[in-house]
Amino acid sequence: MYGYERTPGGAGGQQQYAPPQQGMPPQAGMGGYGQQAPPLYPEPSPPSLADAVRAFTTGSMSAEDFQQIFASSKVYCPRGDNPGFLALHNTQQPVIPMFTTLKELRRYAGKESKYFVITGAEVIDLLPTGYGFVLDMEGEHRMVFDAKAVEQMVDFAMRRMYG
Repeated sequence: MYGYERTPGGAGGQQQYAPPQQGMPPQAGMGGYGQQAPPLYPEPSPPSLADAVRAFTTGSMSAEDFQQIFASSKVYCPRGDNPGFLALHNTQQPVIPMFTTLKELRRYAGKESKYFVITGAEVIDLLPTGYGFVLDMEGEHRMVFDAKAVEQMVDFAMRRMYG
């Protein structure tokens, strides 16, 4: 090991220099001063929002698991000239189109479309009362959340936060 180490029996707990051990080259970029090497097996990353949509629509993911992933995921929203969500009013109740990836948004709105990115938790917080949303309108696994489903998502988020 490189650097200084505390030795339990040292003079009054003083730090002493520990020379490099033979046959142990320093790790690249680690410097050897109290930094740990990266783990041999990295933690698995959570599923992407698009993967979660597929799993939820096929029944292989619970609503609670989907909502946890949705809350922390990026959501791509088309925008107009004014701030805020663009809503579709030619549906049974107004819905706001949202997309799991920029590629899905571009498929729906075109290459030059304007958009903004927020988290799913922010969507739940900012969505106007009485509005639903649709994820990936042109996608293979389109999901529609009506206003009642959005209210249930808000209730779930509140229970998770405040017990």
